[in-house]
Amino acid sequence: MLKIEKFILSGVLLLTQLSVWGQNNTASPYTRFGFGEIADRSFGAGRAMGGVGIGLRSPEQINPMNPASYSCMDSLTFIFDFGASLKASSFKDQSNQYNHLSGNLEYVAIQFPITKWLAMSAGLLPYSFVGYKFGEVSTIGDATYQNTYSGTGGLNDLYGGLSIDIWKKRLAIGANFGFLFGNIEHAQYLMFSSNEDDGSSPYANHRVRQMKVKDMKMDFGLQYTHPLSATESLTLGLTYSPNNRLNVKTYDRIEKLEISNSTVIESSTDTIQGLRYDLPNSFGIGLSYMKIDKLLLAADFLYEDWNNASFMGEKGTFQNRTRFAIGAQYEPNARARNYFNRIRYRAGFHYGDSYVRVNQSAENGNKGYGYNEYGASLGLGLPLVDNRSIVNVSFEYVKVKPEQAFMVDEQYFRVTVNYTFNERWFFKFKLD
Repeated sequence: MLKIEKFILSGVLLLTQLSVWGQNNTASPYTRFGFGEIADRSFGAGRAMGGVGIGLRSPEQINPMNPASYSCMDSLTFIFDFGASLKASSFKDQSNQYNHLSGNLEYVAIQFPITKWLAMSAGLLPYSFVGYKFGEVSTIGDATYQNTYSGTGGLNDLYGGLSIDIWKKRLAIGANFGFLFGNIEHAQYLMFSSNEDDGSSPYANHRVRQMKVKDMKMDFGLQYTHPLSATESLTLGLTYSPNNRLNVKTYDRIEKLEISNSTVIESSTDTIQGLRYDLPNSFGIGLSYMKIDKLLLAADFLYEDWNNASFMGEKGTFQNRTRFAIGAQYEPNARARNYFNRIRYRAGFHYGDSYVRVNQSAENGNKGYGYNEYGASLGLGLPLVDNRSIVNVSFEYVKVKPEQAFMVDEQYFRVTVNYTFNERWFFKFKLD
């Protein structure tokens, strides 16, 4: 009965996250474009190792980056995992600087065996974040107006995945079947000053474009593990996510407001039909080396074909995205009495580029400009009393370097804490 109650409690915690997932975890002006900032899907150890995961295969943690990894757990274990983060960001252009602090519950997931060769995982994690606000004051003749742009929302991935061992615990395949949902709003607030010549009162135009996304998403994975010795092995991981034309409803709302009391003078709402929104084909490859209870090395490469994806009915507004990550974990002595020798010490690095392009114009051949991202991370895996459950802490520094000097230069420091509850739920004790 106690195991059932724990399982129900885990499910309740999973579902209650839906009410808080709308909190923004970014303030980047680049999230004005496309679906926003693509979220990091790595959990636990992978987050502190540069965000690797495609080639990671561990029975102690959940790894949705490659669904083939689920089947490596033993048939007696249940895993519950959730994480939260705190992020301090700094934005700077040629004349301004802005600092922002944000935090969010990042993900929650469970994993359990069905048979000795089949395992399942389910969870809720972000796909993208949107959150920005910026503006300017301009003058035309005697008229002055203030233009403010803002955006909120993002997309979430509620997934369920299966993994099957198909050959000697060495070769496994898996798939995630996700429900992608969320709302993204982009708003423009244009406020006019009063005109002393005709005595007119100031007013504002408020335009909101809202995208409501509800559709399915699939991810497939494969892992092959080759033993080098009794304690050492190499794992090769492959992932593929097919492109997908999303079910998106788009709305435009335009309001004319009286500034003095925010009264709506005029209002109209239109449903925009026929706009196409796509997710790209995504391909990943990862390799890891493991020496049990001692050393873990991993590297990932991800390629996303955004150039062929449509957004708001237009193709060619994005560029292809790549991401490379490497990481390492060292554990001095997993069976030592000294607690510091049982801590897992982690480090990693990643490099990637953007899928969005800004300032597209005839002057640059309508290609626009993107940015590159560099990140370094450190982390600790802190085992609890049972030496099965673990608290993971990661510290990341990320630099977003734009292609042009007039674009916004961004950097942020993020702390992520996750708790991995690892319990032998299905073990039967024998009494003499």
